[in-house]
Amino acid sequence: MSLDYSRMRNIADDLSEFAQHLEGSWTVEIGAGGPVMMMMSPVNRHERIAGRVRDQINQQVGVTHPGWVAETGPEVEDPRIGRLRRPDVLVCDESALDSDRDSLAPHEVLACVEVVSKSNPNNDYVDKMADYPAMGINLYMIVDPRDGTISVHDEPYHGRYQNSEPYIFGDIVPFGQWRIDTGAFRRYGKDDDE
Repeated sequence: MSLDYSRMRNIADDLSEFAQHLEGSWTVEIGAGGPVMMMMSPVNRHERIAGRVRDQINQQVGVTHPGWVAETGPEVEDPRIGRLRRPDVLVCDESALDSDRDSLAPHEVLACVEVVSKSNPNNDYVDKMADYPAMGINLYMIVDPRDGTISVHDEPYHGRYQNSEPYIFGDIVPFGQWRIDTGAFRRYGKDDDE
């Protein structure tokens, strides 16, 4: 761990402790510019999409990758490049969740999924689009309820994904060896019958 990253991690830990005393739900990540404290204000629709993706992967991952699980909540950290991220959903080695560590290492993570928030889309489309392949995360899905689109990225090489495939809500989306049925996904501001 570099001295600079060690300092950033200490700042992030201090910010996380401070955030526990604030109103609302806060998270701290370390991006290219250092530690960032963000208010997590995902709407119900955001959380429901993340839950649906997690549940569908968990129905399939036991067959494709025994011992792996989809979760919401864990962080993935790569001190080598100085990044700490908390994906909306990640697929990880289940045994890694039993450790006392605060975060997962990139080699313990197969895939990350982000559901774009209304307030900060660049975090998913720009920042994490650079960070996840640099960490060596093989699969990255972006689900965007603002416009009903989905993109799947894979084949990380030299800090970029080599392949990207677009989809729309309603598609059955291939995500690695899994299939995600997006028929029940809803856009922000749209009623279920629209």
